[in-house]
Amino acid sequence: MKDILKSRLLVAAIVMIVLFGIMILRVFVLQVVNGKSYQENYKLKIVKERTINGTRGNIYDSEGNLLAYNELAYSITIEDNGNYDSTKEKNISLNAEIATIISALEKNGDSIDNDFEVSLNDDGTYAFNVSGTALKRFLADVYGSTSYDNLTLAYGKKLHLNYNPAEATPDQVIEYLSSKEQFRINVGDENVPTYSQKELYEIVVVRYGMYENSYKKYISTTIASNVSENTVAYISEHSNEIQGVEVVEDTIRKYNDSKYFASIIGYTGKISQEEYDTLSKDDDSYTLNDIVGKAGIEQYMDTQLQGKKGYEKLYVDYLGKAVEVIDRKESSSGNDVYLSIRADLQKAVYDLLEQEIAGIVYSKIENIKNYDSSSAASASDIKIPIDDVYFALINNNVIDTDHFEADDASATERAVYQAFASRQSTSLSMVEAELNGSTNTPFASMSSEMQDYITYVISFLKSNKVLLTDKIDTSDEVYQAWKEGTIGPSEYLNHAISKGWIDITTFAVDEKYADSAEIYQALCDYILGDLSTDLSFSKLVYQYMIKEDAISGQQLCLILYDQGVLTYDDEEIAALTNGNISAYDFMKEKIKNLEITPAQLALDPCSGSCVISDPNTGNILALVSYPGYDNNKLANTVDADYFNSLNSDLSLPLYNYATQQRTAPGSTFKMVSATAGLAEHVITTTEQINDLGKYMNVSNEPECWAYPGFTHGNINVSEAIRDSCNYFFYEVGYRLATNNYTTAYDDALGISKIQKYASLYGLNDTTGIEIQENDPNEADSYPVMAAIGQSNNNYTTVQLSRYVTAIANSGTVYNYSLLSKVTSSDGTVLETYGPTVKNTVDVLDAFSWDAIHSGMRMVVTDSLSEYFANFPVEVAGKTGTAQQTPTRPNHALFVGYAPYNNPEITIATRIAYGYSSHNAAEVSRNIMAYYFNIESEDELLNGQAENLNATSNGFTD
Repeated sequence: MKDILKSRLLVAAIVMIVLFGIMILRVFVLQVVNGKSYQENYKLKIVKERTINGTRGNIYDSEGNLLAYNELAYSITIEDNGNYDSTKEKNISLNAEIATIISALEKNGDSIDNDFEVSLNDDGTYAFNVSGTALKRFLADVYGSTSYDNLTLAYGKKLHLNYNPAEATPDQVIEYLSSKEQFRINVGDENVPTYSQKELYEIVVVRYGMYENSYKKYISTTIASNVSENTVAYISEHSNEIQGVEVVEDTIRKYNDSKYFASIIGYTGKISQEEYDTLSKDDDSYTLNDIVGKAGIEQYMDTQLQGKKGYEKLYVDYLGKAVEVIDRKESSSGNDVYLSIRADLQKAVYDLLEQEIAGIVYSKIENIKNYDSSSAASASDIKIPIDDVYFALINNNVIDTDHFEADDASATERAVYQAFASRQSTSLSMVEAELNGSTNTPFASMSSEMQDYITYVISFLKSNKVLLTDKIDTSDEVYQAWKEGTIGPSEYLNHAISKGWIDITTFAVDEKYADSAEIYQALCDYILGDLSTDLSFSKLVYQYMIKEDAISGQQLCLILYDQGVLTYDDEEIAALTNGNISAYDFMKEKIKNLEITPAQLALDPCSGSCVISDPNTGNILALVSYPGYDNNKLANTVDADYFNSLNSDLSLPLYNYATQQRTAPGSTFKMVSATAGLAEHVITTTEQINDLGKYMNVSNEPECWAYPGFTHGNINVSEAIRDSCNYFFYEVGYRLATNNYTTAYDDALGISKIQKYASLYGLNDTTGIEIQENDPNEADSYPVMAAIGQSNNNYTTVQLSRYVTAIANSGTVYNYSLLSKVTSSDGTVLETYGPTVKNTVDVLDAFSWDAIHSGMRMVVTDSLSEYFANFPVEVAGKTGTAQQTPTRPNHALFVGYAPYNNPEITIATRIAYGYSSHNAAEVSRNIMAYYFNIESEDELLNGQAENLNATSNGFTD
């Protein structure tokens, strides 16, 4: 026993037992006693800083009416914070997770945010939705270059591409991003799902958004905004299964009465790389996840509207999920912006302008199938055939022809589609026969239908850069024969191939198609393959079917109900079906009631603009562009379908007609010429000039608008403004060019003097408003024609507004502003805005101003008495009719002010292709009736609706 106790083994055993006991005790303490604490401490290893976005400021009108604001919403974000063994595993895992989230979104009626520069069309084709520098920047980013200029064929070869990335097609961009080297989508990996085209595209959209954030850990990318409660619940319930995906509180931008103000306010959207580069130069708080103003006041005042960002620092576990907040700085709201616009006036002007345009369209529609506008005695005689109205429903996508094939298509839709499919097949066979030379009909001998088809084919080849216009030798004999219509398309296109005018790489491979016959056959196959799915060609087919009654107006009217364009009405549908009301009467009634709007039809006229200003301050009270659009669908994240519909809308709703459309001012310019004549002393206020009808002092011998019906006789400058006498102002222009007959006629001298006085009225420059405005164009030749507002004078409506404002106040020219003030969120005024004086027109004495004002007053009391009779406020104004092309109606213009002796407002109105200036004067009268509380908007709209047939058809300058 003593030996055992003295044994070294015993000592070693005791030591081992003690150590083992200590280890057991330590494990017990670690796992049982302090296990929870250590587990928490393990999780609190990673510190993450999260940005808290500030709330964007509101936008108000001048009277405090809310126009733009924010609503609380929830967004879904994703972070690349996973741990992966390889890039391949990372890609496969991320793609699968994103596909799961996309599927959940769609089941709940939500969709991903998509501001990707490539869109997926309904027919499965891809298209760029940016152009110019934005497209160049996008391509550089996609292919990992710091500059677009670096994208070359050699650069492409380094990326294992067989094309130049600078010329990449949308398909090539998608193929590259979904490749093994990039996002590894549909690349044939085993045990990895193959995604549909739509899934692949949407995964690319999300992955590219993450790519733009450079894959930095804990930098989130928004997958979807303003999601439903069901989606929020799904993400929350599956938080342990979907790596790095969170629900975050967010705000979305909202706009009240959007169509009225969209052209001024604009909209917001996710910042682009180009915008980030610009904005971050002056403010380093911008990130690539920010929402910024994309257009209008939202864009111009972005730095004021942006809220100040806050942050929170927090511990996250190894899954990236928040565990504890350790520091937080609250964000702050952006400043509020007030406009000079009066919301009630803006809305009333828009509604009255729309009704006036509808009235013009209504009065010009006739129950005829065709009308040759070139045969009209004057532009005011041009008619609108009812078949053009029916076709407009298809041509401007009011009716969705794609739905004709849908499972839930109505019987009428299916019948129309069956007829179309048969006719399209026939039409394609006819085109094929002409292309392969089996009929070999000279172009001039073809039917008008076939001429339209072949013309479209040639246009299609040019737009797709297959037929290279810069390589065509216009002196070539075969080309000349084609232009003269003495040969057919087969001969012309075969010749174009032989001359190298056709880029065969767009449809054929050199090695495969060695001889010209095979190349030409490949070209024909390319043309016919694209025409079979080309929407524009389909519309041509529909147009001829309507002309030939293969599709009836009744069918198209019924489809308006089937597709929800019109509110379902059993009684009206029965009347149409039974023939108790004709399709012609039905369409006119819907146009009259604005159930079908001029913008939807996009016929002449379909647009207009009006600017109202205070001549005493220069404040803009209304700036209206018709038609408008719903900027709610473009804000935050773009509704791609809606955006595409706006871009394809023939009425161009995204175009601000008040600030961007330029036309000749017509006779509204004559006050400039009167100013020039009086200031240069080539006329006096009392001198009379005899209107002889035809002006013989210049070679083109222009005529007065009233000639040969009558002449105005001996009239002074006030009477010349009243009668809008072209002859009088021809003479003014001529005198300016001859120094009042003291020198030989000098075109440059005359035009320089007209430019001088146009510039005094501000017509040489933009007005200063904070949204996009086209530059004016002062005439630079033909002073005799420029003096009546023709030559190449071209101005926007807002520029005409500034000009008439200067006339109304006798010479003060303002730099305009749409802004009134900026306040903090608590109402403290931080900055004020407003018009400033640009210059004064101080070249006229009081008698000269009186002569101009008197002439404008007589325009209203004499020429426009049918509209202003018994009008309780004295108005002065000037009409203008500007011809752009003899085959389309003239532009209608009116500028004016009221009250005459103490002007309170000025108005400038333009109805593009509005036939007669009386139409612009009529709606201006109604707008002033609203402004001065003479009649309510409802009274004015109802009154117009009842008198649509009374719209003036006569030509008045």
